[in-house]
Amino acid sequence: MANVPGDFIWYELMARDPEAARGFYCAVLGWTAAPYPSTNLVGGAMEYTLWRSGQHDVGGMMRLPEDALARGAGSSWVGYVGVADVDAMAARIAKAGGTVHVPPNDVPGVGRMAMVADPQGAPFYVMRGASEGASHAFAAGKPGHCGWHELHTSDWEAAFRFYGPLFGWRKGDAVDMGPMGTYQLFHPAGAREDAVGAMFNSPQSPAPHWLYYFQVDDIDAAGARLEAHGGKNLMGPREVPGGAWIIQAQDPQGALFALLGPRRT
Repeated sequence: MANVPGDFIWYELMARDPEAARGFYCAVLGWTAAPYPSTNLVGGAMEYTLWRSGQHDVGGMMRLPEDALARGAGSSWVGYVGVADVDAMAARIAKAGGTVHVPPNDVPGVGRMAMVADPQGAPFYVMRGASEGASHAFAAGKPGHCGWHELHTSDWEAAFRFYGPLFGWRKGDAVDMGPMGTYQLFHPAGAREDAVGAMFNSPQSPAPHWLYYFQVDDIDAAGARLEAHGGKNLMGPREVPGGAWIIQAQDPQGALFALLGPRRT
């Protein structure tokens, strides 16, 4: 895997109705959807969809497993963090107070992965890809790709003490949001200067979770497509530092995500 360990390398939608989700995201984000050959995903053969922006695969989608549906689980986005050794990382996550929901397992031709959660309960995957190719799923400033990662949590300081040592993330600017507290930016491992996300205490969120910002070329046009195709605008458009605009949203099946881009009008 060519990406630096600790980078987000993939974004996956767990959908109650993949066919409906396919139409929604292709319309709102301009993605195309391509089937991935059936494979042994987490214990059973199932269909998998690749999200594509231009020539790049930027994420995937699978149907929520039947046991999750039976428990009333809703659609959601989950991110994958690249690591050098999935087994060792899963053990470190458990030792640091996280939870291993799905133990390390191999997906032929894809890689080795484990589904985990941080101590506050926000889920994510760790993965070692089967190939040495680079992931282009995250590409700041490029429409169709993820451009920001935001952890909505109950204790961002404790969360950073968890993620920082595991993935080499470094603190960036701490933005004072007044009554909402601190919005703590983080930088990826190594000497790279640009922040790739932030953490903050989000008491109004239903549960700690990662929110992924997908980039668009016009925030107002994307917001109009969002609502025209049954999604909900939960907040925005709102300008953020640097001149970009955001909309926090919910798809028709309840999955939370966000839009990030310029305002053209």
